[in-house]
Formats: sequence, C-alpha cells, structure tokens
Amino acid sequence: MKIAFYGSSLLSSYWNGAATYYRGLLKSLSQLGYEITFYEPDVYDRQKNRDIEAPDWCSVVVYEATRHALMQAAARAAEADIVVKASGVGFEDEALLRAVLDHARSDALTVFWDVDAPATLARLRDEPDHPLHRALQEIDLVLTYGGGDPVVWAYRAMGANECVPIYNALDPETHHPVAGNARFACDLAFLGNRLPDREARVGSFFLDPANQLPEQRFLLGGSGWGDKPLPANVGWLGHVGTRDHNAFNVTPKAVLNISRDSMAANGFSPATRVFEAAGAGACLITDAWLGVELFLKPGEEILVARDGDDVAEIMQALTPRRAKAIGQAALRRVLADHTYALRAAVTDAVFKRHLTQGTVEAAE
Repeated sequence: MKIAFYGSSLLSSYWNGAATYYRGLLKSLSQLGYEITFYEPDVYDRQKNRDIEAPDWCSVVVYEATRHALMQAAARAAEADIVVKASGVGFEDEALLRAVLDHARSDALTVFWDVDAPATLARLRDEPDHPLHRALQEIDLVLTYGGGDPVVWAYRAMGANECVPIYNALDPETHHPVAGNARFACDLAFLGNRLPDREARVGSFFLDPANQLPEQRFLLGGSGWGDKPLPANVGWLGHVGTRDHNAFNVTPKAVLNISRDSMAANGFSPATRVFEAAGAGACLITDAWLGVELFLKPGEEILVARDGDDVAEIMQALTPRRAKAIGQAALRRVLADHTYALRAAVTDAVFKRHLTQGTVEAAE
C-alpha cells in the first residue's frame, strides 16, 4: 500500500514542530507494511538545518519552492493508494491541496492531516471563501494530531466526511533516557520557538517564575528569542536539534511544556514535547489544558500549573527525589499507552476501513 505524504519537513525540525510527529507515525506505519514517500518543499532554511538524512523506512522528495516544482511533486500523487496533504506545508498550501486532489486516482483514499487544527478551524470560520471549504467536500478523511471531540465536531460542522484525532506519542527508539549534559544543567528548562500565539504564555509561565526565583537557574531553548529581554537567571540556547532533546529533557530538575493559545483553549492537544520529555524520564510541568488527565496522571506522572505563580510554587517545593519519581512514572505510562506504534495501529485501522468501504461501493 503506497502513501504519498505532502508535509512541511520530515528531515528538519527547524521551525517545524511537526517533525517528531511525522517521523514517529510514518516509521511505525512503514513497519505495518506501508510504502511511504514524503514530499517537502525547500523553504525556511530547513534543508540547511537537517536533523536526519532520508531514512530507510521512507523515501523523501525535496522540491524547489516554485509553482512548477510543486506541480511536478503533486502529479506523483497519482502513484499512491493513499494521498495525504498535511496542514502548514509552508509553500503555496492551497495550490498544493488542489493539485494533489486533482491528481489523486479516483480509487485512492484522500486525507487532510491537520497538525494545527485549532488554527485551521479559526481560519475557516473567518474566511468563508477559503479553498479548504470546498476541498472538505471531496476529501475522504480528516486526521488531526489532537483536539478531541471539539475538533471532531467542528470539522464535521464544516462539512468533513469524517474526522479522527491521531494524538502525538513517543518513539522509544529516538526519545529515551540518556546521561545528563552539563550544557543543559539548570532547575527548569523550556524548549519552544518564539511564536505570536505562545509568547505571552511563555512570559507568564516561564519568565515570571524566573523573576520570582532569582536563586534558581532557568534555560530557554528554541529559535527567535535572541532580542527578547530575559531575566538574569535565564540562559538562551537558540535552536536545539532533536538529537539533543533527550539530554535537554533529563538534565534539568524539571522541564516545562507551554501550549500555544489555541491549543490551550481547545484542550485535548498534548504537544510532542510532552511525550518526548516523558520518554526521556523527565519531570514535566505543563500549563493546564482540558484533557491532560487522559494522557498522564496529574500529581503523579505530570505536574500541572494554572499560571506562573503555580510554576514558582512547584519549583520551590520540588525536590530532586520527587522529580525523579514523577519522571519514572511518566516513562512507564507513555511506554504502556502512548507510543507511535499504538497510534499507527489506530491509523492503519481507519485507513483499511475506508479503503474497504471504497472497494465495496465501487463493486455495487
């Protein structure tokens, strides 16, 4: 079974938070027998900042950021049994969606895979003429990397035939416990690119606690923070490649997850960071969002903060011994319930159900 997958980037996590998600899911799907080709545009300097080279479990086609190259890549959708267009590819997204749908075979399963459903749905509500409105009438299936029932209901209201959340998860082969690294030694660390709909929450949940706890050391990783005024006890690392994420997670006493505004408001959207940190055995503090208890147990497998004051209070009371116990409990939970192998099994079942329905309908 061949999959043509059009996404932002499989090879680089540079300004591309979906990289870990794509890698974990597609590798696990390949282990179930799928033959996958990933198509990504050469934009945002991602090819200059690769974390991995093309893996043996997936072919990767990098195309130039031109309309001609896009159309050539889209034409290859005709070779696939399953055609996936992800959100946020980063170059001519609407044109790419239209082109892959036009080139997909009539018997192929067409999928829109939304890795930022709250933002996409907000745009659809604001733009009644957005091309995705029309495309949803043609697409067989919408998959999202989070969102739960609120996203499912919203997509159905927009005209989607079916919407299924496929949550973020852990790949134990890439994210796992390692020895600490002095470069990341601190009390609390946060990793995330500077984005307009998260910056205020980073100020509240990370920088404000740093000001309250001048005796503790904080580390900030991610791109875009170079001109941001930081408290004296906060160090900035810049971009941290995925190969360093395990050490980044296990070295500090605790690490912090801060959802973007839309994700926090929507709920049921655990970031890849949640599972990366848990997979490394880190003690994770997260901002509060609806549905967190479905993934990790608050107080035992994860610590939940309603605001920056909660973060400061947690850090004042957190001992290394308790932090280690929480990290180990989180590791056990994600290995049991939240691996990409399990998510791929759900995806595989959804794909097969749709493909079987299509075969039956064609024969009738």
